Amino acid sequence: MSEETRRILDEINELKRSVKEIQLTLENETNRNIRIIAEGHLDLSRKLDEALSVENEKELLLIRVNSLETEVKKLKNRIERIA
Repeated sequence: MSEETRRILDEINELKRSVKEIQLTLENETNRNIRIIAEGHLDLSRKLDEALSVENEKELLLIRVNSLETEVKKLKNRIERIA
C-alpha cells in the first residue's frame, strides 16, 4: 500500500470517529435537552390554559356584576318614584 493510500485511510478512520462522536452527542445530549425543553413548554401551555380559563371566568363574573348593578339601579329608581 502506498503512503498516500495509508494517509487517506487514516483520514477516513478519523472522520468515522468524528462522525460517531457527533452522533453520540446528538443522541445523549442534544435530543435529551430538546425533550426537556419540550416538556417544559407543555407545562407552560397547561398553565396558560388554566390562566385563560380563570380569566374567562373573571370576565363572565364582571359581565354578571355589571348586569346586576344595572338592575339594582333600575329598582332604586322605581322605589324612589313610588316613595
